[in-house]
Amino acid sequence: MKTFLMPLNAEEETYYLKKMKEGDLEAKYTLIERNLRLVAHIAKKYQNSEEDMEDLISIGTIGLIKAVSTFNHERGNRLATYAARCIDNELLMYFRGKKKTSREVSLYEPIGTDKEGNQINLMDVVESQERDIFETIELKGNSKRIYEMIPNVLGSREQKIIEMRYGLYNKKPVTQREIADKMGISRSYVSRIEKRALEKLRACFEE
Repeated sequence: MKTFLMPLNAEEETYYLKKMKEGDLEAKYTLIERNLRLVAHIAKKYQNSEEDMEDLISIGTIGLIKAVSTFNHERGNRLATYAARCIDNELLMYFRGKKKTSREVSLYEPIGTDKEGNQINLMDVVESQERDIFETIELKGNSKRIYEMIPNVLGSREQKIIEMRYGLYNKKPVTQREIADKMGISRSYVSRIEKRALEKLRACFEE
């Protein structure tokens, strides 16, 4: 693991925080760079996990960037105190999301067949509805990302319909009509909810 620069002292920190507030991007980069040692220190708490240390530092750095961007030095606290919470929260959110998806199936795992008997998977289904969702995203990690997004982006009814419709979490995919019968709503209403849910996922991907 690479060596990080020493943290700023209180006077230096105040100087760069004021410069950043004035719009100096270099000051912001300095604040981030000089606090990377803190990220590495906090990431070590999670070293017993299956994650690579460099990956943990990358995730923690996202929390650091958020901390630097939102820190209010006028309250009298040191940036490191605030950043430590943000870094820790970012890592905890990552592991909570990972736990939710530990039983997920792959986007490329077969989930059924079409009318002609051809094998289909979740990727086929989603791409057929929203072909440009994946255009700007690398294929690696798509499965993980979509399963993380579903509980965070969709409402409970939208999530339930998407899970049933595409057979997520090792369930058998069902038709809109079957979903409508189970939920006591019309098929057209199921279709509208499904479309809205896919649009939300698409928007989240594009962000």
